[in-house]
Amino acid sequence: MPIEILMPALSPTMEEGTLAKWLVKEGDTVASGDLLAEIETDKATMEFEAVDEGIIGKLLVAEGTENVAVNSAIAVLLEDGEASSEVAAAPSASASPAPAPGSAISSPATLASSPASAPRAAPEKAAESARVFATPLARKLAAENDVDLTKLSGSGPRGRIVKADIEAAANAVSGESPAASLAGAASTIGAAAAPQSANFETIAKLYAGRAYEEISLDRMRKTIAARLTEAKQTVPHFYLRRDVMLDNLLGFRGEMNAALAERDVKLSVNDFVIKACALAHAIWAGDRILQFTPADIAVAVAIDGGLITPVLKDADQKSLSVLSTEMKDLATRAKGRKLAPDEYQGGSFAISNLGMFGIDNFDAVINPPHGAILAVGAGKKKPVVTASGELGIATVMSLTLSVDHRVIDGALGAELLNVIVKNLENPMAMLA
Repeated sequence: MPIEILMPALSPTMEEGTLAKWLVKEGDTVASGDLLAEIETDKATMEFEAVDEGIIGKLLVAEGTENVAVNSAIAVLLEDGEASSEVAAAPSASASPAPAPGSAISSPATLASSPASAPRAAPEKAAESARVFATPLARKLAAENDVDLTKLSGSGPRGRIVKADIEAAANAVSGESPAASLAGAASTIGAAAAPQSANFETIAKLYAGRAYEEISLDRMRKTIAARLTEAKQTVPHFYLRRDVMLDNLLGFRGEMNAALAERDVKLSVNDFVIKACALAHAIWAGDRILQFTPADIAVAVAIDGGLITPVLKDADQKSLSVLSTEMKDLATRAKGRKLAPDEYQGGSFAISNLGMFGIDNFDAVINPPHGAILAVGAGKKKPVVTASGELGIATVMSLTLSVDHRVIDGALGAELLNVIVKNLENPMAMLA
């Protein structure tokens, strides 16, 4: 029986994507693990692998098609002996409805797809089968939620286990029905929702007769708009500001770069900022706080059409040269949209640096579920009063810490910013 190949969910929050390029054509024979297509999400372009083996009977979605919903059919795979005429008889896959904008405030596992009915216990014959048919995302979620795939009967094509089956199983274990989980999330969204802005038709009437160019939003810009709106509506921000004297750091940086020249490593001020922020951090997780032991620092990188925040994991354990090398690699691949989801998702603290654009200071918006984000301005020579009380000249850089008040109180936020400033003004201490 023909098997429908479905649009994959390449990250827990993916709802739709663009089928950028087919790597196979109709009539090609494929095996499990062969590359089928390149899928473009809002952050990256990723390759999609075959799960089953067979012959590509029909490509249902053309290259370049945008807004293809996760779990909708994009191609049909034939088994040995099946003819392309049987494609019309292939089972129909239902695409998961997309949640309303702002649904990111609830668990991605709850809202990323429609909840399925509770999974049935698999027959004993299936348990004895040599292979469990499940999508890659379902296998990942099963491992994260300690769900035994052999005990499930999938709701996907030909009984394949899909993400909704894992979610239903996980909710059943926790004693919460999928419907109740979704209802609770919906009520949360409703409570936090702000009045909607005027639609395009209403605004366009205000500028009737004026010349303008209409620019459609791509997937990345829509995601940025939804997440930043969510952040400002639901996260109680407060802001702390400090100036940093950079002269010691700049001198120390020059000495280190001279010593590292043979290794082709050149440290930037931003590398020192990353190291200075590499402390234990916390995030807001709905009804509790998660306190992290490792310091995973997300750093904003501007790319065509938007921005992305690659994550430097275990930043507190890495040397400045390693952080510098990793950051350059992540930034390069981010601009080419070649990052894997685990390289730009997560993190507990973020840094946004606009100093290279000459910006003195600014207030950055927290990227949920992070507990804080540090906005870094330009280092500029300014008149200062020295420790001896005399007037002098120093290179001064402005820092603004945006803090989630649910996670960090004012005094604790001030202490955190004070430690960052001390690290930057005494850079040698970061190497101890």
